[in-house]
Amino acid sequence: MRQNPSFTLADMAEIRRVVDANPWATIVSHGPDGLVSSHYVVLLDDDRDDLTVVGHVGRPDDLIHGMGERELLVVFQGPHGYISPGWYGDVQSVPTWNYTAVHLAGVPEILSDEENLAVLDRLVDRFEGRMPEPRRMWERPNDPSFVTRLAGGTVGFRLTPSRVVAKRKLSQNKPLDTVEAVIAELEGDGPYAQPDLATEMRRAEQARSGGRS
Repeated sequence: MRQNPSFTLADMAEIRRVVDANPWATIVSHGPDGLVSSHYVVLLDDDRDDLTVVGHVGRPDDLIHGMGERELLVVFQGPHGYISPGWYGDVQSVPTWNYTAVHLAGVPEILSDEENLAVLDRLVDRFEGRMPEPRRMWERPNDPSFVTRLAGGTVGFRLTPSRVVAKRKLSQNKPLDTVEAVIAELEGDGPYAQPDLATEMRRAEQARSGGRS
C-alpha cells in the first residue's frame, strides 16, 4: 500500500482500534507458485499492548502460506465508500474512494496446540458473546473430543509485525466545509450513504484539528 503523508495513520491506539473493530482479515504470502491469499478472523493478542495479532488457518493453508517460514502480509480494512464529486460543490473535482486500512507484515510464530485452543476459545467468546443465548466452545452439546478433533484441523499463529503501514484516506486534504458536506451525504439516505464511514471521517477530522482521535 503506497503511503501518503496526508493520509498516514501513525497513532498506535487508533491502529489497534481499527484492527480490533475489523477482525475479518486477508492473509497474503508469496510461495513457490506465486501469490496466495486467504481470509480469516485475526485478533489483537490480549497479552500484548502493541500490534501483535493472533489467529488460525485451516490445514493445509499453513503449508500453502509457508506458515512460520516466510513473511505474511495481514490486511485489515475499515469502513470504506464512494465519494461523489457532486458532494464538493461547484468546483473542479473527480470521484474518489475513502477508506481506512492497516497492513501488518512479518514472519509468524506457530502456536502450540494449547495456545491454539485458547485462541479458538477466545474467537468463539468474542462473537458468540453478542448472541442472546451464546454457544460456548466447551459447553454442551459439544464434548472435549469433538472440540479437540476440530481444533486439530487448524494451525494457530502469532504475528508480531516487522513492518506496519496504516492509512486513512478520509478527505483530510479537503477544507473543513467540504469534509462536513461529505459527512452529511454519508449520513443521509442516498445511494452511497455509509454512516460508519462518516464516523471514521469525524475521528480523522478531530485528529487533524488537534482533538482526541
